[in-house]
Amino acid sequence: MKLLILGGTVFLGRHLVEAALAAGHQVTLFNRGQHNAELFPQVEKLRGNRDGDLSALQGRQWEAVIDTCGYVPRIVKSSAELLANLTRHYTFISSISVYGDYKTLNIDETYPVGTLKDETIEQITGESYGPLKALCEQAAEKAMPGRVLNIRPGLIVGPHDPTDRFTYWPVRIAKGGEVLAPCRPEYPTQIIDVRDLAQWTLKMVEKEKTGVYNATGPNYELTLGKLFDGCKVLSKSDARFVWMNDKFLTENKVTPWTEVTLWVPEASDNVGFSAVNCQKAFSASLAFRPLADTIRDTLAWDASRPSDTQRRGLKPEREGELLQAWKKR
Repeated sequence: MKLLILGGTVFLGRHLVEAALAAGHQVTLFNRGQHNAELFPQVEKLRGNRDGDLSALQGRQWEAVIDTCGYVPRIVKSSAELLANLTRHYTFISSISVYGDYKTLNIDETYPVGTLKDETIEQITGESYGPLKALCEQAAEKAMPGRVLNIRPGLIVGPHDPTDRFTYWPVRIAKGGEVLAPCRPEYPTQIIDVRDLAQWTLKMVEKEKTGVYNATGPNYELTLGKLFDGCKVLSKSDARFVWMNDKFLTENKVTPWTEVTLWVPEASDNVGFSAVNCQKAFSASLAFRPLADTIRDTLAWDASRPSDTQRRGLKPEREGELLQAWKKR
């Protein structure tokens, strides 16, 4: 299959390329060449800018396109409209953040998406990210009706994750000692290994599947307690988890999801945040490797990073302050 990937050198795109090459597909990348340009020397690379310079794509033909880096509807619209006559099938990588709220459990693909009062805004914030992704989905479908696959991943984790939202935990727990743990051991969480997402996406593309699919996991109930215990066992650390409730974390102005990752307060507005329904994807053969493999491979990748890498997540000094405050409460 002749496959065009928009992006393709950072995280999910990188793993999509690896999966596609392993499957024997002919891959072309289109990007600005600003990130990991040395990757995949055997692959054709077209240079351009989605915001105004798509000329390198003109006059070409591909069987399928995967858009890994669309965030602004105007830009997705221009890409999809140009490619409508150059390909049979378009996959847009969206997000489960598209939903208007998380006030209910078991949100599936039919649940209302978020909206913006001003659909022309292009600034990406915590509030606009989801609605903009939803508008991107709609722009792609309008440009190529009946030929679009919209995939809505949850938190993507594993090697080469630039966000550290998952990586923080295996690395921190491996260091041992008292570890700030948010909420409670039974707090649910949903993640998907980037390699599982890449391989499944490619299979869906090969079958020219269309429509909308939530795509996170695993296909069993995962809690922070199970995840953290798995990290502890695999790293053979002496980590001791100090579970801090939402009230304490909120009063101490801890920022959910960014400062303490995988956590948002258990308010009624968030009841469905980590309980999204992915049965449609499961039925379409979305499968998951063992959690232990994801933890182990994430730790191995992190160990290969330069020692001066600026990692995201809760800083050691801040964690120490919170642990002391918790003991004195």
